[in-house]
Amino acid sequence: MFKGSITALITPFRDGAVDWAALDGLIERQIATGSHGLVVCGTTGESPTLTQDEHKRIVERAVSVVKGRIPVIAGTGSNATAKTLEMTDHAKTAHADAALIVTPYYNKPTQEGLYAHYRTIAEAVNIPIIIYNIPGRCVVDMQVETMARLAKIPNIIGVKDATADLSRPAKVRQMIGPDFCQLSGEDATIYDFLEQGGHGCISVTSNIAVSECAALHEAWIDGNKDKAHSINESLMPLHNALFVETSPAPAKYAAQCLGLCTDNMRLPLVPASEMCRSAIDSALQQTGMITDNRIKAA
Repeated sequence: MFKGSITALITPFRDGAVDWAALDGLIERQIATGSHGLVVCGTTGESPTLTQDEHKRIVERAVSVVKGRIPVIAGTGSNATAKTLEMTDHAKTAHADAALIVTPYYNKPTQEGLYAHYRTIAEAVNIPIIIYNIPGRCVVDMQVETMARLAKIPNIIGVKDATADLSRPAKVRQMIGPDFCQLSGEDATIYDFLEQGGHGCISVTSNIAVSECAALHEAWIDGNKDKAHSINESLMPLHNALFVETSPAPAKYAAQCLGLCTDNMRLPLVPASEMCRSAIDSALQQTGMITDNRIKAA
């Protein structure tokens, strides 16, 4: 089962192209500072604006750089079942450890359509599949009953829950069981999500505060709830600031502040506004990521 702090990795760009050297550096930093896993080509990785070739190359590059040191989960979802099937098959061929498949956006499928979409992919590609339920971006919300039907398919092993509904983890656990992997997609609610039966977080914040996010989850796993809660409280300014505007623009600006990559975005997303930058600057100082104009080492 996947657990702990799993980073939804940003995709660094320079002059409009993928910055491969920066991507390698981001991955190595994640491993060196304790991340429990990586998601590449997800929402935070700006997957909608990647070409199909870039998408495949990023998955291959991540697997190659990681070399099995931590799990690599490939975002493979789209709003077309045939394209999702192709990208999921590629993730398996590239030796990714799992596929993260978002609920089809724009089409607004029914619950039966959602079931058929995931079943078709799971039965065709033997790779662990994590359902990505994010109604705020996709409009459609997979009901727990539909998820329970899908969980009977052996390689559908979990969910990234970005509903911000803290009653969900307990409902899913009750209906599906404790072995179904529940990963939060909402950094600010992670402590409460764990309390309700969650196993970890696919995190935006851990792009920036890698070791701190990892330490939070390690404290939780060790049964030290007070420490986990304290770390989460200390990260709250960053959790909040990273979502002042549409992600991943704030995270990319924060990464630029730390010298990790540029804050280049691809249209229709644009770099963080001055208001957002000010919020990020303040959060980086409050969390000790930048002090006296010096960048924290990790």
